[in-house]
Amino acid sequence: MLNQDELRAIENWRFEKRMPSRASAVRELLRRGLAAEGFDLAGEGVRSRQFGILDQGGADASGPDNDEA
Repeated sequence: MLNQDELRAIENWRFEKRMPSRASAVRELLRRGLAAEGFDLAGEGVRSRQFGILDQGGADASGPDNDEA
């Protein structure tokens, strides 16, 4: 599930890149993400809500640094 801001970010990216559909844009973003290097593995206790596509004021999706764990 995506919140409204995340959905808007994907739609904006999709239109900027002239992707034919939201599904194709998501597949391309996944392909790019899986091919990327230099990311950290999720630590123990990291919750799914810590993994957003937008920076939400310091929430770090790379590990359990967030006190909500």
